[in-house]
Amino acid sequence: MDGPTPPSPLPTATLRFAMPPMHESVEDERRHRKERLAGALRLFGRLGFEDGVSGHITARDPEFTDCFWVNPFGMSFRHVSVSDLVLANRDGQVVEGGHHVNQAAFTVHAQVHAARPDVVAVAHCHSVHGRALAALGELLQPLTQESCAFYEDVALYDAYTGVTVNVEEGRRIAAVLGSHKALVLRNHGMLTVGDSVDAAAWWFLSMERSAQVQLTAQAAGRPVLIDHRQAVATREQAGGDLVAWINYQPLWQDISRSEPDLLD
Repeated sequence: MDGPTPPSPLPTATLRFAMPPMHESVEDERRHRKERLAGALRLFGRLGFEDGVSGHITARDPEFTDCFWVNPFGMSFRHVSVSDLVLANRDGQVVEGGHHVNQAAFTVHAQVHAARPDVVAVAHCHSVHGRALAALGELLQPLTQESCAFYEDVALYDAYTGVTVNVEEGRRIAAVLGSHKALVLRNHGMLTVGDSVDAAAWWFLSMERSAQVQLTAQAAGRPVLIDHRQAVATREQAGGDLVAWINYQPLWQDISRSEPDLLD
């Protein structure tokens, strides 16, 4: 006796799948970037990436492309809302907002933005495992699927010159970053970039976790590396900014729904 007829597959076109939004106006795009920036800052605060007043995430303004939205100096990541964000020009001068900007951190961000017109957002924080990796002067190794996304796409700034307040130092850092999506700043920490706030934030989060895995594996024994061919193939599949954006969406949903006041 025949069983019940199984349900027919639904047309793929009827299934939901989030993709980066298209904006009808520059005002809409600016608001979107600011919302995602405030959300990313709160997530970084939740995850313990904040250390005193160190750390920045910046987002290029879609209209005034040599100006950048940034978290206010001295305010906890966990408390930042859209209305708190500051717009600064390439010289670190505030052109909109009511707070100061951390000049030391902004020097690097401004130079990275200037050197990389393709970059919308830059993330740099003093996370624990990122600093530990930086203290070793090491790059990420291809140990996992996640770390392969960074394979041959991370540079090492092999110097430490103290707190960066010099424009020339910022330019040297940007030059070493080159076309990569991430940078290890020796004895300092990590920096990531992306074509959206979501991508830059995801790369920093994923890089921090990959650093944690690498350090843990090294402490436990001799890690087995993924071979070059497979590492490259995995990077080609998982290393693009669109993939980063998609991976970030559950985190955005969590922070925006659990802390909707970030949109204020």
